[in-house]
Amino acid sequence: QVQLVESGGGSVQAGGSLRLSCVAYGYTVDRYCMGWFRQAPGKEREEVARMNMYGATGYAESVKDRFTISRDTAKNILYLQMNSLKPEDTAMYYCAADAEPLCRGRDDYRYWGQGTQVTVSS
Repeated sequence: QVQLVESGGGSVQAGGSLRLSCVAYGYTVDRYCMGWFRQAPGKEREEVARMNMYGATGYAESVKDRFTISRDTAKNILYLQMNSLKPEDTAMYYCAADAEPLCRGRDDYRYWGQGTQVTVSS
């Protein structure tokens, strides 16, 4: 049974940084596509970063050059380093995992974590 557990969210001021972690159980982070999504109140869920089995990454334009997705294969953890945070980054952040090695569409992720809240104040 696959379980994804996020942590690392919190409240920060604009310009600050946070690192989100996603521990995977029953799943190997470097064998499939994994991603980070976020959803703000009243808005659609947005994919912010993805990484495939080969380590190739992709980012939403809104977070490019500020967020970095990475993984620790020894610990089986996916990370999202978030720098230069803005109030508009405020959202619930979710870790997602696909069952394929290459990333497909945002609707193709099979497994989801419960989310961790990020709040950025101005």
